Amino acid sequence: MAITVAELLAEPQLGLTLMAGSNGLENRISWAHTSDLPRLWEWVTGGEIMMTNGLSIPPDAAGQVELAKSLVKAGASALAIGEKMHAPELQPGFLAACDSLALPLINVPYPLPFIAIARTVAEASLLEESRRLRQTARIYDLLKMPETSGNPWQSLLDGVAAEVGSKLFVVDRRCLHPWHPDGEALPGPLLAGIEPLAINRSSSTKTFQWHMVGSQHMLMVDIPTHTNALLVVLPESQPHPDAVVLLHAATVLGLELSRTVLALEGQRRMGAEFLLQAFEDRYGIAEMESRLSSFGIPARKFLVLSMSSDDEDQLADVHLELWRHGFPAVCVRRSTKLHAIVSAACPMDMLRHAVRPDARIGVSAPSTANDLKQALQESLWALGTAGNGTDQLVRYADGPSWLGLTSHEQGAAIVQRLLGPILDYEQGRQPDLLLTLKTYLELQRSWAKTAAALFTHRQTIIYRIRKIGELTGLDMAETSTVAQLWFALQIHDAMDGQGGLGKSPLPQ
Repeated sequence: MAITVAELLAEPQLGLTLMAGSNGLENRISWAHTSDLPRLWEWVTGGEIMMTNGLSIPPDAAGQVELAKSLVKAGASALAIGEKMHAPELQPGFLAACDSLALPLINVPYPLPFIAIARTVAEASLLEESRRLRQTARIYDLLKMPETSGNPWQSLLDGVAAEVGSKLFVVDRRCLHPWHPDGEALPGPLLAGIEPLAINRSSSTKTFQWHMVGSQHMLMVDIPTHTNALLVVLPESQPHPDAVVLLHAATVLGLELSRTVLALEGQRRMGAEFLLQAFEDRYGIAEMESRLSSFGIPARKFLVLSMSSDDEDQLADVHLELWRHGFPAVCVRRSTKLHAIVSAACPMDMLRHAVRPDARIGVSAPSTANDLKQALQESLWALGTAGNGTDQLVRYADGPSWLGLTSHEQGAAIVQRLLGPILDYEQGRQPDLLLTLKTYLELQRSWAKTAAALFTHRQTIIYRIRKIGELTGLDMAETSTVAQLWFALQIHDAMDGQGGLGKSPLPQ
């Protein structure tokens, strides 16, 4: 076992004396570390005796008290100060703080070198090192244990927790929800204290830094290879778990998460293939219901989601985010959009949480396998509205939309009445007329600018606009005509879900 402060003081060849903090004599010392830098506590990983020649000691009483408090919060076992060196006068308030905090304050007689203390601690720790190696091996062996409880993730977490003598949680640093859907949530009283520490944690944050949350010591360790996955350690006994062992514990948990994510990736590919075929009516109702159920989605009450983002990479992990919060999904990427099916019980706040804030989401009304294509139309309609309105998430059932329409059917009727003749004319031809009309109106009806934008001659643009007038029977010089056509184009874009000009309701 590691040497205690009392045992270190009892070493006659060292001649150490205790100046304060007698209540901490049973603190165990895992290592001896020397530093004369300011903010001495930042170099503590837990269990060290910190040795300084005095340059790290503030001259004022308030600064010295803060030093004692910060060392205890960081998990230091003791503080040793070299005699006849550079330490300022130790204030009574500092000595009293060490007593109340159970932080042993040790005088190192001159000219005893700090290395003599470090060697004594290291020799006493040889058996501890052997114990650490055996403990680490047992933690890795947990990955090979057969699962019997039905919750492999929590069983592994509980096994690692038993080895390190702590309560362990793996959470998402952004929201502190369990990172795995089968994981245990953080206790309510700890959430408020941990939240600012987790959110403000960055790659430059010291890897092992103990914090006090209420009366509880707490440590956060990043899970390797999993962005925003955070291991929260709440020790249940003294001494605190060894820092190196905790690193290995985080690695083991990361390996299990990687194994799970790999399996989910296989499911994602199968789900994408299924969804493509389902959108094309390749399945009967019974088979489609069976397939949806196999993916964990209620076949008789689900939502179709259509999503888009200026940064398409932001949509890559949506299926993982939904799964982590307990809502399996099948997803497929087509063109610039991601389409997904998820349980109708999925809350809208959850959807906003699963997708980056600048992503746009269209949500169908609750649907069944018999109405899948209609639900897709609804989600595309809602997505188009989300892209043009102020709300980034729009539910089809909520209406009215920003266009003043309450249903896909109303929009389709307007598009057919005003743009239908153009769409019919372009069947089997190069789709030039609708693109020209859209560009012409966007460029404030400038012949020259439209010609330049479409890389064609001005007279060609004039001909196409006249042809549109002939097909629709509208006077293209009338303001009311321009307004109606612009309105119809906006509806057409919203129905298409991405601003495209094709007739098909399915994503291209």
